[in-house]
Amino acid sequence: MSPRTLRIIVRFVPLLFAFLAQAALADQSTDFANIGGALSGSNAALSPTGSKLDLIATFFGTPVVGHLGTVSFSTGGLVSGSLQMGRTSAGEGSLTINGNGKNRVIDGVLFLGAFTGPVSWTLTTLANGTHNYTLTAVVTETMGSTPVRGVSVQLTINTGKGFFNGSNTIAGGDARVVSFVPEPSTLAMLSTGLLAIAGGRRRLIG
Repeated sequence: MSPRTLRIIVRFVPLLFAFLAQAALADQSTDFANIGGALSGSNAALSPTGSKLDLIATFFGTPVVGHLGTVSFSTGGLVSGSLQMGRTSAGEGSLTINGNGKNRVIDGVLFLGAFTGPVSWTLTTLANGTHNYTLTAVVTETMGSTPVRGVSVQLTINTGKGFFNGSNTIAGGDARVVSFVPEPSTLAMLSTGLLAIAGGRRRLIG
């Protein structure tokens, strides 16, 4: 290899390293969807009872459906607004997703995380005059041994033309767990590329 070629390789080392490092950190996600049960709330907290986990979907795998477990959480107390017109709760409380051992899902905790920011309780009036309330929050934790970047939790209820009065049936919810996990094949490519670059640098310097 000519000295000029080696100089070109060395010049682009930072760019190549950044590209390979980004590729090695694969954005992997898991969706946990739930349905049914009731959402109860007061100025102290919002929490569901009897909401069933009915879907687990990963980016690479086939979704698993059925009665797979339960989803439960509890928010912090009211910071602003109201239960009827929308509110913001303190960044307190936790989210727990449990499997029931069916359809290849483990019997036990699938995810346990703590809310790390304010919890929003948003009122939307639909075209037909009914009211949708959506709960949105962010939690962080680990799933198994994998660090989780963040979880967006959304739970929706519809109260008809009345306003939320402290308890209502849950239409559905979703928790999206996103994590960065190095892919073995990409890490191997990263290692090979870095070794080749290191060898080229030694030859150029020598």
